[in-house]
Amino acid sequence: MLWHLLRERLRRYRVLLGLVVFFQAVQALASLYLPALNARLIDQGVTQGDRGYIWRMGAMMALTTLVQIGFAMVALYCGARASMAFGRDVRAALFHQINQFSAREVALFGAPSLITRITNDVQQVQMLVLMTCTMLVAAPITAVGGVVAALQQDVGLSWVLLVAIPVLVATVGLAIAKMVPQFRRMQDQIDRINEVLREQLSGVRVLRAFVREPEETERFGRVNQSLATTALRAGRIQALMFPVVMAVVNFSSVAVLWFGAERVAAGEMSVGALIAFLTYLTQILIAVMMATFMASLVPRAAVSAERIQTVLDTASSVVIAANPVRELPRLASIELRDVAFRYPGAEEAVLSGVTASCRAGETLAVIGSTGAGKTTLVNLIPRLIDVTEGSVLLDGVDIRLIDSSVLCSRIGLVPQQPYLFSGTVASNLGYGKPNANEEEMWEALRIAQAADFVSAMPGGLDATITQGGTNVSGGQRQRLAIARALIAKPEVYIFDDSFSALDLATDARLRAALAPATADAAVLIVAQRASTIRHATRILVLDDGRPAAVGTHDELLHTCVTYQEIVASQASVDEAAA
Repeated sequence: MLWHLLRERLRRYRVLLGLVVFFQAVQALASLYLPALNARLIDQGVTQGDRGYIWRMGAMMALTTLVQIGFAMVALYCGARASMAFGRDVRAALFHQINQFSAREVALFGAPSLITRITNDVQQVQMLVLMTCTMLVAAPITAVGGVVAALQQDVGLSWVLLVAIPVLVATVGLAIAKMVPQFRRMQDQIDRINEVLREQLSGVRVLRAFVREPEETERFGRVNQSLATTALRAGRIQALMFPVVMAVVNFSSVAVLWFGAERVAAGEMSVGALIAFLTYLTQILIAVMMATFMASLVPRAAVSAERIQTVLDTASSVVIAANPVRELPRLASIELRDVAFRYPGAEEAVLSGVTASCRAGETLAVIGSTGAGKTTLVNLIPRLIDVTEGSVLLDGVDIRLIDSSVLCSRIGLVPQQPYLFSGTVASNLGYGKPNANEEEMWEALRIAQAADFVSAMPGGLDATITQGGTNVSGGQRQRLAIARALIAKPEVYIFDDSFSALDLATDARLRAALAPATADAAVLIVAQRASTIRHATRILVLDDGRPAAVGTHDELLHTCVTYQEIVASQASVDEAAA
């Protein structure tokens, strides 16, 4: 999975990667050339007292070092560019893919896991790419070239290499096999930490209201301790590799000096050759050590790549038509034909057999007990999820055949939990109509009964809105969300329990102002209060995901037991009919 992700996403940076290989190869060969020059300087310059030769070799070594440094810097620059671009592309691909997901896929992965995958997981793979470009490319060149150069200096000491290198390779292989399961567990536990933290931040008022801070602190501590335990377990394995490498380097150096000194004393080897062989041995083992460090990054990057690729390979259940419809008649009508929806793996359908319609100038209200499927029904119309049976038609065309941008432009949705983005009042209204002028904004705010409190805020339309709209009340958030939908003047308005945070007086004023503004549109209202929908053209009563009855308020009071029970729970039937 890691190789697949790297091959697919780094293909466009072949030139940069080629330059990295070239410049790293040159700097590695330059570093391998230095011990040979040093050996010649010792044997032919220092030993024979030839100062001129020492100066010439010294100058050549300095020039070689400058070449090594220069090429290493260019290789580092190209590698950094490639790795940063890789990270940018993967994050963009994940962001695009997640935006294509329906509510079903988002629920499948979970928001905390998706956040971790687009941040921490991408960072792990990006770090591997950077380290590969800056360290790993030069390591095999140095190792192989060092072995060849060392053998050229003296073959008699080659047995040291035959012992040291296999020991290092065996150690690294064993450590990798032990680390992979730990790193996979770590990424799952990071997901869990994000999940707990998001819950606690979102529900901080509830925690304080019920004095649950100590319990939640303990819960957060448990998930942190679980991650710390796993990280320590992986860290101990990883930390063990470096002492082993250094021990092999030091023992090998002692062996070279011990047995090399005997060969020098016997006249079988020069002092310069011994120093060069020792230097090559150190370079070889350092290259293996760098590969060891890289090997410690590979397992975690492989786990992260698998998690990233899983998101990229997951297709949205909302499939865009091959040749989508981009031109629709402006009929302002929405129709549900025997609609059913079932979550994957569920034994029963959330919705089944729902048939209803709403045309221009009409209001279709949906009411039912909690869990009856009202919000699921609403999510089907803008294709946040797709029907599993039946069809939803906009202006007589199945919405699965309509271009997504066209569909969204024809529908104004006010969700059950209105969300405001960080910015200003104007920037939030701009989500409904990006090119709206101030007059249009104030008109939408006036209809939504939000003009008064917005004008009282410092800056008016330029007043600051914090993330999620936490600096305004729940009722104000609902009214701003309604204004955001109104400003686009769509064909179909969907209000998903959008008046629940309003007092009765504001609710009445808002519904009175909405009537002329939505006169030419189809309006779908999901409500909990019967008083909110009593004047609707038709009321669809849902009971456990199935339509119990369809009719006007007065008709349902006499014919639908479920509706009578809902009304009676809020007020007496006589009060509701008054």
